[in-house]
Amino acid sequence: MPDKLIIRNMTRPEVDLLVEWAAHEGWNPGLHDAGPFWAADSEAFIAAEYDGSLIGGGAITAYRDEFGFMGFFIILPEYRGRGFGNILWHARRDRLLARLRPGASIGLDGVFAMQDYYARGGFVFSHRDIRFRTEIPEHSPAVLNDNAEIVPLVSVPLDQVLDFDRTCFPAPRPAFLQAWINQPGALALGCLRDGKLAGYGVVRRCLEGCKIGPLFANDRYTVEALYTRLAPFAAGGPLYLDAPENNPAAIAFVKQHSMIEVFGCARMYLGPAPELAHERIFGVTTFELG
Repeated sequence: MPDKLIIRNMTRPEVDLLVEWAAHEGWNPGLHDAGPFWAADSEAFIAAEYDGSLIGGGAITAYRDEFGFMGFFIILPEYRGRGFGNILWHARRDRLLARLRPGASIGLDGVFAMQDYYARGGFVFSHRDIRFRTEIPEHSPAVLNDNAEIVPLVSVPLDQVLDFDRTCFPAPRPAFLQAWINQPGALALGCLRDGKLAGYGVVRRCLEGCKIGPLFANDRYTVEALYTRLAPFAAGGPLYLDAPENNPAAIAFVKQHSMIEVFGCARMYLGPAPELAHERIFGVTTFELG
């Protein structure tokens, strides 16, 4: 019975379990995603408990009080179709609204089958974020470009990274970025031009292969220089990139590299769509936290 459902905050070990559930859903999470996700906002993870058992969960990440993102929405298969998901989703939306300043927007990347449901909850479609896949050969050396200065991102002053990131993301996210850039099993690189950051990307190991995210760059030249140094990290396996369809240059880029569309989500917003430098966004960070 839905009236027996308890909505509460998750514990840190339960977030690991939520990531495991995401793997069973075929979402292919990163091997170390839970740590940076928790560092971003430890109050973001909401549990649905029924009769003493955890049956579902989701994230309601608040970036300060300026922007929110809903993701990781999962109800275990055996509990679906009984109203639990509807209760959990609305409780999460309302809790997140309460955590943000009045008028702040909330985003989500929802599977296409759920788009009408989210629309009934007040969310408006913005664009599609499409997951692309390619295979990286076993022996894939990094391609050097004499005109691009590619450096470890940790060597770039954090304020420069945060300033660049802020043009591509709706709110500051220093705690998340610090954890994301330094997570195990990942490579984070920046591209410098005249000593200034012109783009950056992170590739991390996932349950299957590797994913690049984010991939932000001023132009095609910069994104190409970053990609050719990030891609060999996935040598011998698949590499994924979640490209936003509202950046034509990003779609042209994945086609240039013969990537194949394998999955997609509808980016939707409750409230005004953020004003971002969409032309710089070649790969979103995650479908779970934005």
